[in-house]
Amino acid sequence: MTVAFRPRPSVVRRDSGLYAYERALARRGLTPIAGVDEAGRGACAGPLVVAAVILRRQIEGLGDSKLLAPAVRERLYDQIVRFAHVGVVIIPPGEIDAKGLHKCNVSGMRRAVAQLPCDPEYILTDGFPVPGLPAPSLAVWKGDQVAACVAAASIVAKVTRDRLMVALDERFPQYGFAEHKGYVTPGHRLALETHGPCPDHRYSFVTVARGMGENEMGAGVA
Repeated sequence: MTVAFRPRPSVVRRDSGLYAYERALARRGLTPIAGVDEAGRGACAGPLVVAAVILRRQIEGLGDSKLLAPAVRERLYDQIVRFAHVGVVIIPPGEIDAKGLHKCNVSGMRRAVAQLPCDPEYILTDGFPVPGLPAPSLAVWKGDQVAACVAAASIVAKVTRDRLMVALDERFPQYGFAEHKGYVTPGHRLALETHGPCPDHRYSFVTVARGMGENEMGAGVA
């Protein structure tokens, strides 16, 4: 009886460097590898942006986009779009309200991978598993801190979204979007209480609903 050969599983240490996952998968012949991440999940205004990235070469300085200075993110973003394959999906607030945040996030990850100009052999996602991807995948805890392709995706998603929020600030300067990027801060809460939500807020979020109610009550008293 012939016994099928099964390669020994790779063990990836979290202190083995940002390219350890890519190297381990490449040793199994699984290339190219796509990383997927999102920006704006916890915000109460603005879009959810999902990015998928296949690195075509190593890029120095990659890391969790939230831990990088804005100027560093911008510099790395320019290198990523130059030396990687990139897919980006922008999901507006209305779609988030209608379908739910998690459903939009999962769908956005599938759509971002589908936008890549070549098919990945393996996909790394940040934090949670994503069903329905076109290749085998692995959910990596804090993937943007330990996997280069996921870190690159986090940078693309965040820079893309930050630019959109700065542009939104020009339309609705009373909310301070350029500063807090749509996340909940004391200043953002105060703006919601004073002005109510704008069309780019997520009305299904408790903070926005509460601000809308307080604004309506205040207007009624006035």
